[in-house]
Amino acid sequence: MSPILHTLAHRLEQLPIQERRLAESILQSPEDVLHLGIRELSERCGVSAATVTRFCKSLHFKGYPDFKMKLAAELSHSNRNGEESYQDIVAGNSLSRIVQAIQANHTASIADTTRLLDFDKLEQAITWLSATNRIDLYGMATSSIVAQDFYQKLIRIGKNSTAFADSHMQITSASSLGPGDVAFAVSYSGETQETIAALRCAKEQGAKTLSLTSFGNNTLAGISDIALFSSSLEEGMRRGDMASRIAQLHIIDILFTGMVSTDFDKYIPRLEGSYQQVSKLKKQPGGH
Repeated sequence: MSPILHTLAHRLEQLPIQERRLAESILQSPEDVLHLGIRELSERCGVSAATVTRFCKSLHFKGYPDFKMKLAAELSHSNRNGEESYQDIVAGNSLSRIVQAIQANHTASIADTTRLLDFDKLEQAITWLSATNRIDLYGMATSSIVAQDFYQKLIRIGKNSTAFADSHMQITSASSLGPGDVAFAVSYSGETQETIAALRCAKEQGAKTLSLTSFGNNTLAGISDIALFSSSLEEGMRRGDMASRIAQLHIIDILFTGMVSTDFDKYIPRLEGSYQQVSKLKKQPGGH
């Protein structure tokens, strides 16, 4: 099942009655939707065209045309490659089977996430991150590892950034942000309370806010100025947050590469300088 259809199925019971009727119709015949205009779909489901637009925007699409375009891409991919599913941990699997399963999960997660990308939002996020003097990074548990990865990259190009794993330090740092600063919060579920609190605090101080969550309607995405999404298909594998972490790091790498590419002459010398200094340290006795 595609990330969009998976999200609709997963959140069906949480939707208002009219939007639930719309979601049920899409889930029943997703390919039919691709050939329907907004009025045709609204009439088929017994809802207004405004409900269709509101439904699409609640899923962070720009509108119905954007929803159809992304759904078409996902359905086309599924038709070409057959039904795909993430493979969970199974007792007694051979090592070769484990390797194949993990590779398949990671590959699928990156591909699913790429199809969800909103290039306008990505470009705006890169612009904000490049222009700001200070970046706060928030994330708990596995998401903290993703935030730390971005921190390591930003430090190498001389960006003033922090990535605290402690929730009290996150909100303390957020309270000292101001207009022009950027706060970036990572949470797979989008419902991690400590992360939500830190991003809300940053927003109250006037900072620009970015979020990276699994695809769908969630609290963290809802309060951020720009919401970025990774694939939401990982279920059983959530025991280790394996594929979801890879998908989030995929977005981080895109953002970082976009920043460096946008201001190449400024950032490349800094990257090369940090590399040379670390290389010198490795050559010293006891270096690693």
